[in-house]
Amino acid sequence: MIKRTFATLAAICLLLPAFAQQSLLYRISGKGLKQPSYVYGTIHLICPDDFFLSPNLRKAFNQSKSIYLEIDMDDPAMMATMLGRLQEQDEQYSLEKAFRPDDYRKLGKYLKDSMGMDVSVFKKMKPLVILSMILPKMLNCSAAVAYETKFVSMAKEQQKPVLGLEGLDDQIDVFDAFPDTLEARMIMDYINDLPKQKAIYSRMVAAYKKQDIQQLHNFLRESPEFAGYEDKLVYNRNRNWIPVMEKAMQQETVLFGCGAMHLGGDQGVVELLRKRGYKVEPVTK
Repeated sequence: MIKRTFATLAAICLLLPAFAQQSLLYRISGKGLKQPSYVYGTIHLICPDDFFLSPNLRKAFNQSKSIYLEIDMDDPAMMATMLGRLQEQDEQYSLEKAFRPDDYRKLGKYLKDSMGMDVSVFKKMKPLVILSMILPKMLNCSAAVAYETKFVSMAKEQQKPVLGLEGLDDQIDVFDAFPDTLEARMIMDYINDLPKQKAIYSRMVAAYKKQDIQQLHNFLRESPEFAGYEDKLVYNRNRNWIPVMEKAMQQETVLFGCGAMHLGGDQGVVELLRKRGYKVEPVTK
């Protein structure tokens, strides 16, 4: 009994460092792969002073033959397609209907005061357009940096193809699942209490800099506006990405970049790959 207890404790001690490791970069091998691939968790908006590219990430990027992001951000038609999808074609549609009258007036004042824009410009646009414009205000800097933009630039320099884990229409469909009224409430949360929203985002950036994918994943559960939409926003997409990743990895070394919130948890990309039989290790050295 004593020997068995000691052996169990020893095994636990050996496992602890693996669970304690924190990383945004993971090496994927095994299950017949002839070469390893990598998955890296990004944050879509971050201040330049907080932006970092570790030597391990640069090495993985250099070794990879192709780069996969959530969508193909190197597609020249991407912006036109996105604007077309985010502009409502129904003649009866009006952005104003998604807001309470007082909130819509407050939104109009906010856009005029902070961005010098008239709310009427967005009359036929979905609330997501305004939401995407407000999100950079969460940062404590005037100009945000995006890992995806940097990766596209690096890929061009190294003449590597950039591809997507999903199509642009697939990604927009995810956000179309959110009612306009819900997106309108999210917009008003930012406008009504910007300091609170900035503090929440600062916590997220702090977790990102610690490379704590589990804490980043926990933000999904802590966001009441996403309640009931977790599958649509994260988990279904994770599951859909795995076959795309498997097919790409069988051909060559690939670097996959996706939001860090997609990596953690028992339905995260890291665990889903392990369940498929791959060896997925944090790259910390």
